[in-house]
Amino acid sequence: MAAREKLDNLIFVINCNLQRLDGPVRGNGKIIQELEGDFRGAGWNVIKLIWGSYWDPLLARDIEGILRRVMEETVDGEYQNYKANDGAFVRKHFFGKHPKLLELVSKMTDEDVWRLNRGGHDPHKAYAAYHAAVNHKGQPTVILAKTIKGFGLGRQGQAQNPTHQLKKLDISTIREMREHFAIPIPDDKLEELPFYLPPADAPEMKYLHERRKALGGYLPQRRPKADVVPEVPPLTAFEQILQPTAAGREISTTMAFVRVLAQIVRDKSLGKHVVPIVPDEARTFGMEGMFRQLGIYSAEGQKYTPVDKDQVMYYREDKAGQILEEGINEAGAFSSWIAAATSYSVNNVVMVPFYIFYSMFGLQRIGDLAWAAADQRARGFVLGATAGRTTLNGEGLQHEDGHSHILSSVIPNCISYDPTFAYEVAVIVHDGLRRMVTNQEDVFYYVTLMNENYEHPGMPAGAEEGILKGMYLLRDRTGGKKTKKAVQLAGSGTILREVIAGADLLEQDWGVKADVWSATSFTELRREGMDAERWNLLHPEDEPRVPYVTKLLEGRSGPVVAATDYIKAFADQIRSFVPRDKLYRVLGTDGFGRSDTRAKLREFFEVSRYFVVVAALKALADQGEIEPGVVAQAIRQYRIDPNKPNPAHS
Repeated sequence: MAAREKLDNLIFVINCNLQRLDGPVRGNGKIIQELEGDFRGAGWNVIKLIWGSYWDPLLARDIEGILRRVMEETVDGEYQNYKANDGAFVRKHFFGKHPKLLELVSKMTDEDVWRLNRGGHDPHKAYAAYHAAVNHKGQPTVILAKTIKGFGLGRQGQAQNPTHQLKKLDISTIREMREHFAIPIPDDKLEELPFYLPPADAPEMKYLHERRKALGGYLPQRRPKADVVPEVPPLTAFEQILQPTAAGREISTTMAFVRVLAQIVRDKSLGKHVVPIVPDEARTFGMEGMFRQLGIYSAEGQKYTPVDKDQVMYYREDKAGQILEEGINEAGAFSSWIAAATSYSVNNVVMVPFYIFYSMFGLQRIGDLAWAAADQRARGFVLGATAGRTTLNGEGLQHEDGHSHILSSVIPNCISYDPTFAYEVAVIVHDGLRRMVTNQEDVFYYVTLMNENYEHPGMPAGAEEGILKGMYLLRDRTGGKKTKKAVQLAGSGTILREVIAGADLLEQDWGVKADVWSATSFTELRREGMDAERWNLLHPEDEPRVPYVTKLLEGRSGPVVAATDYIKAFADQIRSFVPRDKLYRVLGTDGFGRSDTRAKLREFFEVSRYFVVVAALKALADQGEIEPGVVAQAIRQYRIDPNKPNPAHS
């Protein structure tokens, strides 16, 4: 990308000391040549800073090219060994490879041979490399600087395999370092290991202070908030999305998100700050309508006539394009997301990036970068599309995500949601804008989206708080009154619809009343509960705080059953906050993904409406409210094979 964008202001410096922590990087090869091939192949300008100035006279006298040939033939493992020994060793084992090389250094002492330096330790050559890099135009530049690991640590540490683990230096090594770097500390002070500070008027001190002044100070600092923020539209701006879909009209939550995004992009204040990012398959996510509206960013514009030019939603590249489509490159796309998500700090310009990817391919591929983003206080939206282990049927293990919410839950400032309905998506995205843009909070959002189409209801009155906290009452069948043969059912994502269907079966077939809860975020519920527990621990004499989940369920009748399209650990996060007088049963999709219809997959992973019913009846039986035979009858009635393989192990 750097070469494609002609980023000639970008300079990489790679310290090629030839070693990894345990030994040579490529002992039998030449890592600098390997890196040169990689960078040249990617379109970079490569500067190799290999040999120091003391080699120049020898290279000038190398008329036949023998020295250069031996340099090329000598592998990195040998070069490491040379600098772990002395001049006599180098004379014998390097220059001794050819009689004419021995003749070349015949008038040099062993000290002279030992002084032959690597380019990365030569200030004159380093300056020349930087000068060439800064003045190169049209390409990014990489400087491959050859150095010595543990440079100056003498026999104890220089070029030794265990250098990285070296904890203490003996006095002889300290003395070697003093001599090597000409540090003016007398022998009788070496044992004290005193700090050495040159006089304030020394040229090097003046230079250092000048550099710090030019860089803006002595301590690095970041901008915690942008000076100006765009205005976030009110929730009413998404009124159409908060309403039920038209009768017979079915959409997915992915399409609902695209509608929310389209509304944000059209906003006069916020729209220009939005950065939609996809690694590929924007059409799969229903985002192709934005190709023509916003354009796909290309530094060179569009040099060809796209094959779909005659279509309304053709593939339009533009220098002023707003969409970043990075190709099949999740890490590169997420790096672009980080750049936009931290723009408020780096550039004093608030950007709102929306990065949408296949959820199965997302966090497990860019996990390190997600943590880096969190550490950099990134702000933006990450959308895991086609989420859930049974939702994207027919593509097996490759696509079926049952764990991305577990991955997101361990990142402290990542706010995660698994919405089912369009209005939930709208409320969550709007709240994210409020927190990250208006309030400039250091959080980012992970929201899972599905490709299953169904009709969407309108938002119940007063549901916003529960949506954001992670759980709200969607269907009230008990009226909050104590009653026998009642259960509390919770679900998220597409499996919430199986939970709703299970509630209908419980009432129709078994006379059991079932309240239904939409659990938009088990992760946020857990965090709130942990906060309450911590406060109670540290304030033993104050009135205890009651976790939100406990408040919702403690006045309700019957056991609690939760079902999601993710592994059981996801919904199990709130177990300790479910009131103690209630059984808590969790259904989830532990195991490997596989290809089949959604109905078959949900039957296989035991999260279908029938398993919701059986789990609820079994919980009632365990509480003594019904006979175990009723559970067995339900298993037979719904044709569930009690001897079927455990999906977690198959």
